[in-house]
Parts: sequence; structure tokens; C-alpha cells
Amino acid sequence: MECTIDWMPASGMAFSAETGSGHLLTMDGSPDGGGRNLASRPMETVLAGTGACTAYDVVLILRRGRHDVRACRVAVTSERAAQDPKVFTKIHMHFIVTGVSLAPVAVERAIVLSHEKYCSATIMLGKTAAITTSFEVRTAGSDPLSAAAPQT
Repeated sequence: MECTIDWMPASGMAFSAETGSGHLLTMDGSPDGGGRNLASRPMETVLAGTGACTAYDVVLILRRGRHDVRACRVAVTSERAAQDPKVFTKIHMHFIVTGVSLAPVAVERAIVLSHEKYCSATIMLGKTAAITTSFEVRTAGSDPLSAAAPQT
């Protein structure tokens, strides 16, 4: 895996990254750090990538188990160290998985497998951060705004 990052000096503290797969990603710093708030912060991008990595695993595991999964959302919250290096110290991931006849035990198993075996990002960040998870299962076709009782 490779990536090339270029500073965009005309934008203050913005950076463009071209991934090995040929995709572009833009990141920017906060105004108090010389950025112009034109894009996500680099550490937000790390957090977003981690959430996507584990969501990918969960969907793949459920599909391979022949579960009818229709949607997966991960709401990620975090805390960082107060001093440099400002590593993540706590990360919580709340999964909202929607499907047809989706058993909570299957969702829980998929999350555990992702976090203990497959998700490189969460396993790596788990070296500095306490990672916790929770989840809820929703039935496809139900009101998307109604919250099911959280499963933990």
C-alpha cells in the first residue's frame, strides 16, 4: 500500500493525498494552526478510515454468513491525549446495522471478529486507545428515525 501526500502552500496548511489505488483525498488544518478549514483534519481522516475499516469487515462477515444486511452505520467518538503526541486514548464505535431477520448475536459476533481479528486499523489504534463498541439492530423497512433499543 502506498500514498503520496503533497502540501498545498497556497491553501495554508492543506494537503492532497493520492492513494495507491489512484484516488484523491484532501485534508486541512484548523485555522489556529494555519489551515483554512477547507477539508477534514488528518486525524479526523484516521478516525473515519478506522470506522470504515471496521464497517467493511462487519458487512462482509454478515454477508458471508448469508445474513440479509441492508445498511451499516458507525458513529465514532474519540478522545485524544492533551499533550503531544496527541494520540487517541479512547474510541467508541456505535454500530447501527439494518437488515431482514438480522439476529443481534450475528451482529455482535461480526463486530467482535472485526475488532479482534480482521480490522487492521482498530487493532493498531487499540495499542494507544481503549476501544469500546455498542450496537443496535434495525429491521429493514422500518422507520429509519426510530431508534431500536441499543444492544451491548
